[in-house]
Parts: sequence; structure tokens; C-alpha cells
Amino acid sequence: MNKITYEEYLEQHGEMTYSNVGISMLPLLKQGRDLFTVRQKGTERCQKYDVVLYRRPPSSYVLHRIIQVRKDDYVILGDNCINKEYGIRDSDIIGIMVSYVHNGKKRTVNNYGYRLYSWLWVNFSPVRICWQKLKNRLSRLKHEN
Repeated sequence: MNKITYEEYLEQHGEMTYSNVGISMLPLLKQGRDLFTVRQKGTERCQKYDVVLYRRPPSSYVLHRIIQVRKDDYVILGDNCINKEYGIRDSDIIGIMVSYVHNGKKRTVNNYGYRLYSWLWVNFSPVRICWQKLKNRLSRLKHEN
């Protein structure tokens, strides 16, 4: 049986709803509980705060948030990650999240609460990243002793 790629599915249907795998988009999306819907990316540039589905060579797909739009690429970070990803180009992005289901409630990305969450999460990411790195370091020190 031939597997269809996300790109092929979006080309045929325009959008898809899927469940995330992993913890990189916590607390927004929890594996096994929440869903997200992406629409196929057109020729438009993405915006800061967009959550995008992109291809990470050789064969993985990632759903993370744009935290900076640059002239030729984007800086992207998962909501639960501490390492930024640089150099993501429009050609890597296959879809843009338009809605999600969190705890059984469907919301669009135009929802005020979601927009506020996105703004806070991105603009306080330096503090969040420093805090997480400190927690990781303290945890390693604790386990060494």
C-alpha cells in the first residue's frame, strides 16, 4: 500500500486535521488528546506567531511556531522547546495551523485567547528558555550528588 505524504494530502484536500506526536507544543497541544488543523501554504509569507507544519530533512515533519520573520527565512521554536531552529524557508513549510482542539474545545487562531497566548509565549520565550535551562542544570547537579 502506498503512503500518501502530507504534501500530497494537502494538495488534494487543501487542509488536514491531525494529532500531534511528542511534547514540543505543550501546553497548547497534548499528544493523544488534542488535534490541529493546517491549511496548505500558498505563496504568501508566514507571519510571526504562526504555527507551521514544515519538512525537516530527510523525512520528518515538525509543527512549531514562528518567532521571527527574516528576509529569506524564519526562526522557529516549539512552545515547549529551548532550542531555536534557524533557516526554515517558505519552501520547507507545507501548512499553517488555522484551528486546534484543546481539551475538547475547538478554537481558531483568530480567537482572542489564543492570540494573547501566542504573544505572551513568544515574547517571554527568553525568560522561559533561561528558566528551563536553569532547571535542567539544577536537575543534573542534583543527580550527580
